[in-house]
Amino acid sequence: MGPTASGKTKLACALAAELGAEIISADSRQVYQQLDIGTGKDLAEYVVNQKQIPYHLINIASPDKQYYLHNFVEELKNSFLSIQGRGKLPIICGGTGLYLDALHKDFSNTQIGEDHLLRAELEKLSKEQLTQMLQNYAVSFWQHVDLNSKKRIIRGIEIAKHKQTHGEVSSNQKAIYQPVYFGTNSTIEIRKQKISERLQARLNNGLLEEVEQLLKNGLTHARCMQLGLEYKFVSMYLRSEIDKNDLFQLLQTAIFQYAKRQMTWFRKMEKEGIKINWLPLDADFEEALQWMRKTLKA
Repeated sequence: MGPTASGKTKLACALAAELGAEIISADSRQVYQQLDIGTGKDLAEYVVNQKQIPYHLINIASPDKQYYLHNFVEELKNSFLSIQGRGKLPIICGGTGLYLDALHKDFSNTQIGEDHLLRAELEKLSKEQLTQMLQNYAVSFWQHVDLNSKKRIIRGIEIAKHKQTHGEVSSNQKAIYQPVYFGTNSTIEIRKQKISERLQARLNNGLLEEVEQLLKNGLTHARCMQLGLEYKFVSMYLRSEIDKNDLFQLLQTAIFQYAKRQMTWFRKMEKEGIKINWLPLDADFEEALQWMRKTLKA
């Protein structure tokens, strides 16, 4: 795990080659087909010493449809158990904090679908009325709901109503996963330099053309905005809302901010009791790999 442009994939693939492991991606945008350059799939890195490293949860979803957390939770479990069933070690690699949380948090409620008719009715009510309605259900159904948020109260009612009718949703991920966490990071200056260099390379090597092709294939500009970062700002550029210089500067700043949010999430995980074995700051590839070997042996 680690912020964008910190070298996670290359290290994970090298380790997988040594251990005969398979990789499960924990990246919320690499799940989408056709989003290659902008998401940095770098599939060539999954070939080490002319050997293909098996990978999972990349290119599994259509880009025009939202891939939800509950989809990831289910497919993570299926991939994990399948790899273990073949006697292999699963290595989970990515920087999407919410996906990484699925290894130690109970996300069973995400399996409960949205009830759009119910939501339409609840939206008409005040926050006070919604709170009273929520509190009519068993305390165990709503005790963790944020009562300051109308949106979360509505979702709480949706979940409580489902549980009252169908019972609790089963969850056993804590029994499945016993992860050892490794974190890659660098100084802010080095991180920004790597992000800038990588962004320029992507712009020079087909990012604009990738988004243009997505649009030709039927993806809407609205969906590009939802996909964020590269797809959002290239969409704005193609609609002449920003010029090419603005494209680079605005997108670069957005990626800097994203990397900062990733680090904030990882620090939050540590505060929640997750031990992250941080690799030596700005270690080169061989140093980082050697450090991981020693830590795993210990």
